[in-house]
Amino acid sequence: MEIADLLTGPEAVLANVKASSKKALLAELSNRIATLLKLDERRLFDRLLERERLGSTGIGGGIAIPHGRLPNIAKPSGLFARLAHPIDFNAIDERPVDVVFLLIAPEGAGADHLKALARVSRLLRDRTLVDKLRATDNAEALYALLIEPFQTQTAA
Repeated sequence: MEIADLLTGPEAVLANVKASSKKALLAELSNRIATLLKLDERRLFDRLLERERLGSTGIGGGIAIPHGRLPNIAKPSGLFARLAHPIDFNAIDERPVDVVFLLIAPEGAGADHLKALARVSRLLRDRTLVDKLRATDNAEALYALLIEPFQTQTAA
């Protein structure tokens, strides 16, 4: 599973997102991905909040990977956001978050959900890539950076 499989295209990448809190950010991201995938926005938002109550999805280094499972979706999907200003996300290292990859998966997608989470986590552990993501506020450029490893593999 590659990042290009999770993002529907550049429309699934948001640059310069302005959010005042974790809840406001999750609401905005829920709205955007629900619109793209024709999902129930409220149900998605509620699932994301439920997951955050179990423990923050802020993984450290200014990065968060909020995620949840929903019925009636075909495959794992994602939405990437780079925030204009870092926000408190109750991350494990207590640092504010400015790089977010929202991931949703079908309710019964145990292994696929975990593979998608692992893939996103592996990608965002690349400090050089994260620095590049933080250095641009153009959604198409962000999308190109996110799928670059996939493009390099398919070109070889």
